[in-house]
Amino acid sequence: MSSSDASVDTPEWLLLVVSLPTQGATARMRIWRALKAMGCAALRDGAYLLPGTPMHRDALQELADECTREGGSAWLMAVAPANPADADAYPQLFDRSEDYAALTKLWKETAATLPSLGVAELTRLQKKLRRDYEALLATDFFPGEASLEAEAAWTDFNQRVDRVLSPDEPHETEGQIPRLDIADYRGRVWATRRRLWVDRVASAWLIRRFIDPGAQFVWLAKISDCPRKALGFDFDGAAFTHVGERVTFETLMASFGLEEDTALVRMGAMVRSLDMGANPVAEGAGFEAVLAGARERLPDDDALLSEIGNVLDSLYAHFGREGARAKA
Repeated sequence: MSSSDASVDTPEWLLLVVSLPTQGATARMRIWRALKAMGCAALRDGAYLLPGTPMHRDALQELADECTREGGSAWLMAVAPANPADADAYPQLFDRSEDYAALTKLWKETAATLPSLGVAELTRLQKKLRRDYEALLATDFFPGEASLEAEAAWTDFNQRVDRVLSPDEPHETEGQIPRLDIADYRGRVWATRRRLWVDRVASAWLIRRFIDPGAQFVWLAKISDCPRKALGFDFDGAAFTHVGERVTFETLMASFGLEEDTALVRMGAMVRSLDMGANPVAEGAGFEAVLAGARERLPDDDALLSEIGNVLDSLYAHFGREGARAKA
């Protein structure tokens, strides 16, 4: 979007002029931090500009009221550029190029340290960096090339994180998923990559709970170590892996006719959200945190499956109860 386009799309601007109380450093700091978090442009000390949206009007009015309550004074007004030069200049006050550059530099430097971090530490770091990035996006009112470049850099950074958390993550394949007879898949040996993460641990739980109660699992250090007669899952070339937009958990559901189970469908959406970065699911963050902590604490994948299997049992019961209530 060019500056001239921005001035057309934003015909009105909001100007907040405040005189903060001389007493009460805590209140002054709270108001100043709120103005900064909103992405206000400081025209001078005490004068702050924002694009004239209803959301910004409400937020600035709330700050103006707070300033008054704290013994200061505040005036919120709608303003318009006096001439075309000002109309072009106002959006430039919100140029976030330097902020994006600082973030992308940080991501690049952080990427070099990823292999040395533990799972829990890596997960916490990724969430913190995501919050910082989303906060910047929320104040980028006139996005341009810098935001596009940052988006590409953020995608690259997350892919690096995923490679550390889940090396040899499978690529999606295309094609139909044939319906299989569960009776032919009982008492089998199943194999996947060791150091289980979201899709693998959920798929192993699904196999043992709904497909092959007597399943034996082999956790592979290398895909090439997969036994010839084992049923591989969640790696390239495996019998069961990503197909189209389906993660391995969902491929297994489709293969064995489990897609009518609404609780499993909810769980599949959660696995896809965490594994592929799809639409966030309310329970996803909590499950990911529990899994990250368990994987940090339990070096043995059999113990990890046992512990997280209990969590997945509880989620299945929860989703099942919600589904029953919805039908009632």
